[in-house]
Amino acid sequence: MAHEEKHLRNSDFITDVVIGMSDGLTVPFALAAGVSSAVSDNDIVITAGIAEMIAGSIAMGLGGYLAGRTEVEHYHSELKREWDEVERVPEKEKEEVKEIFQEYGFSEEAQTMLVEELAKDKKKWVDFMMKFELGLDKPDENRASKSALTIGISYLVGGIIPLIPYFFTDSPIEGLKISAIVTLCCLFTFGYFKSKATGQPLLSGALKVTLIGATAAAAAFLVAKLFEG
Repeated sequence: MAHEEKHLRNSDFITDVVIGMSDGLTVPFALAAGVSSAVSDNDIVITAGIAEMIAGSIAMGLGGYLAGRTEVEHYHSELKREWDEVERVPEKEKEEVKEIFQEYGFSEEAQTMLVEELAKDKKKWVDFMMKFELGLDKPDENRASKSALTIGISYLVGGIIPLIPYFFTDSPIEGLKISAIVTLCCLFTFGYFKSKATGQPLLSGALKVTLIGATAAAAAFLVAKLFEG
């Protein structure tokens, strides 16, 4: 029977979707809950919700862009430093490579042989040091823009869900009741598939995401009620 390995691929994309969707479902839902307790017009809730969605998606997208650029800049900074060290202090770098092989259980003779073979190609040598000494893989140069777009769109998709009931109900409280049911179901479903994609316990992962959204909305609702009082 053939052995099939299952590994999570394209984790950066999944991470960005999770960040955008989880915040998109939670923050506008909490805002709508808070506003619903203080106003009597659905249009106000919808307007506030859409304004928050746009602002939130831009802010989250920019955050993703800056994180992506930082990752790329950090990699290139360390890459430049490794090239400099290979050129200036090759013997010291060879000792560091030997230490890495030593950790994997290679004999002294094998370490020396592998180091000398690796040192014949400086690019592969530097790439080896980046990966096994520093734990850095070469990032996607377009990671920043992809991350910004993915997070921003995911936030908008998640954010519109809690607002949809307010378009079809007569009062904010009525809209909130339906919004709570719809959003909590979406949070549970999202948490389930997120846990499945990341290899986490399915039920506990789904409940955790749902609880966070429900707690945020309840807190916003109660705070708005408190100030209204």
